[in-house]
Formats: sequence, structure tokens, C-alpha cells
Amino acid sequence: MAKAELTIWGIHAGKTADAEALFFKKGVVALGWPKMGDLSKLKGDRESFKKAYAAAFPEAKPGGIAPSAGQMFRFLFEMKEGDLVLYPSKSDRHIHYARVKGGYQYKPSLEPAYPHLRAVDWVGSFARTQFSQGALYEIGSAMSLFQIKNYADEYLAALEGKPIATAGSGGEVGAPDAEQIEEITRDFVLKKLSQELKGHPLSNLVAHLLEIMGYWTRVSPEGADGGIDILAHKDELGFEPPIVKVQVKSGDGSTGDPVVSALYGKVSNNEFGLLVSLGEFTNQARAFAKSKSNLRLINGNELVDLLLSHYEDLDSKYKGLLPLRRVWVPEAIDEAEAE
Repeated sequence: MAKAELTIWGIHAGKTADAEALFFKKGVVALGWPKMGDLSKLKGDRESFKKAYAAAFPEAKPGGIAPSAGQMFRFLFEMKEGDLVLYPSKSDRHIHYARVKGGYQYKPSLEPAYPHLRAVDWVGSFARTQFSQGALYEIGSAMSLFQIKNYADEYLAALEGKPIATAGSGGEVGAPDAEQIEEITRDFVLKKLSQELKGHPLSNLVAHLLEIMGYWTRVSPEGADGGIDILAHKDELGFEPPIVKVQVKSGDGSTGDPVVSALYGKVSNNEFGLLVSLGEFTNQARAFAKSKSNLRLINGNELVDLLLSHYEDLDSKYKGLLPLRRVWVPEAIDEAEAE
């Protein structure tokens, strides 16, 4: 398919990503609004969709009718086979790519809250840290379904294995709401950590964070460390239990069970293991850790949570690396979505 003909869509899986399992297990992308019923029974014009939406949601405010009805109309009539659909997952903080391979289907039996489906093939995924802030901003749209235009070339370059140009087109993507601001902040922190603290320097940050939380720490010298990057303990000499053995992974990929098991093999009965990663953990790794009372995994999202919770106490060099300011923003009230 020629580049000029390729349309790239963005889609979300609900505010709490409750449709994510449906997306991946069934090989589909889906929209909510179950009260609308089978969309294929509506006339193929936007006005019919708006009237149907107003009837299904009589409490909807006038300004929210057209955007919601328009998303369903585009899902049915404008999305076509061969188009790309990008899904930004909140669980692994990757952007997953799918290629549309089928027409509209109405299947409430699969997931009643998301009955409007299109079959897709999932063809790749990339860490959010690989993309420019502008591209992440665009895919953070408040709508469930939207077309990606301003940064389409950047997203396509990632799939094609080409260098990602991050200058952006300068197009307008609208003002962010509170949820988007939170996502932008997380993307900024993770990207900075990935770019500026690759390898051993991230261990120093984790050790500093543990010290803020009340531990004494010893960081292994750079190089061969036997799989233990940090020893953390509650007393100054490091004799008093519990002793925490920490391994730090600065990659943005998924850490598997062999790495987690190897760390646990170095933990004795009176010790604890902690594995901190900028990326995610596989299901097998999480299952293994869950079965051990003295083993804890912290992924990139959780590390950002800890950094934000203790930001005021961070050393000035880390505040300089992660310049943030606390602000209050109004919480968006979703009038258009019925998901």
C-alpha cells in the first residue's frame, strides 16, 4: 500500500484499559457505547448516527453528541482494511501496532461493554520512550478513536525500522487535559531516565531513592557485580536484617523469569530481593515473584510513582535532570464518552 494511501488511527481501550485483554486475546480493536446496538443497521450518514446517539443517551449534552457519533461513524465507514491502528497501552507503556483485516462486526457476546469490533493483526510494538513528545501528545487524544496526522510519518518510520525523525510537523493537537498531562509527565520522566541514566547511573538513582526512604545503601562498582547492583539495609554497618539485594535494569524491554529467578537464587532466608526495571516484566516473571514473600518487582511505572512521591527530597542533580513543577489542573468531565 502506498504511503499516501495509508491511514493511521489511534484507539484507546477505556480509561482503565478494560478492553485491552479483548484487543490482544481476540485479535480485534473495539469501541464501547453498547446502548447504540448494531451500528450496521444505521443509515450511512453522520446525521443518522447523531440522531441515534441522542436517542440512546438522552442525558448527553449537545456538544458531546457529534464527537461520539462521529467516532462510531468513522469506525464503520472510514476505517478500511490495510489501515494501521495504534494502541497506547497503559500496562506496558508500549505503543502497539495493528493492521485492519476485516470490516465492522457487532459482537456483544465477546465483551458486552465493547461490542463494536474490527478484526486486526497485531504487527509490532515500541516503547513510548522511542517517540517524540509531540507524537505522544497526539496519541494521547481524549477520544477513543481518532486519526493520527501530525506525527504519522514518525509512527510509520518506527514500524519500517527507519530512523525516527522527532521534529514533528507543528500541527495543532489541542490542549491537554489532566489525564494527558499525567501521561506526558510519565513519558518525560521515563524518557529522561532511559536516555540519561542508561546502565550503572540508574543504580545510583535507585540507591538514592532507597536512602530517602530510610535505607543505607552500598552500590556495586561499575562492571561485574554478580547480579547484585545495590545492597540496602536499615543500619549503618549493614549487619541488622532485613538486607535487601537489588538488581536494576535500565532497558525498556520486558524482563523474564530467568532474570528474576537468578536474583532470587542469591537471596537467603533472612534477605529480600528487589528487581527494578524501566521496562515491564513478563507474566511468568510476575507469577514467580508473587509466589515469593521476600521478592518484589518494580516496573517503570512504579518507579515513576516512587520518584514523584519523593521528588521534593531528591538531590539537586536529579531534580536538574527531571525538572518538574507541581501544578493543579481541573479534572476533565467526560461528556462525550459512554465507555
